Amino acid sequence: QVHVVESGGGLVQPGGSLRLSCSVSGVVFSTNAMGWYRQAPGKEREWVARIFTTGTTVYADNVKGRFTISRDNALNTVLLQMNSLKPEDTAVYYCNNLIQTMPWGQGTQVTVSS
Repeated sequence: QVHVVESGGGLVQPGGSLRLSCSVSGVVFSTNAMGWYRQAPGKEREWVARIFTTGTTVYADNVKGRFTISRDNALNTVLLQMNSLKPEDTAVYYCNNLIQTMPWGQGTQVTVSS
């Protein structure tokens, strides 16, 4: 059975940083291209960052240069380092593979506010 658990969110001031972590179990993690997604109140879920099995990364335009995605296949974990946070980054953040076949976790709330 596949389990996805996100953590690391919180309340941060504009310009601050957070590091999100996603732990995955029940799959051969290293064979999955992974992504971080987010959903703000009243909006649809959107993708934020992707990391392929090769380590290649891709970012949405609105986070490029501020967010960094990485993975640790030994720990079945994908990370999201978020710097220079803005109020518009406020959302619940989720991880999943790129074809979104894993069950969605509970997400982790990120709130950027002064």
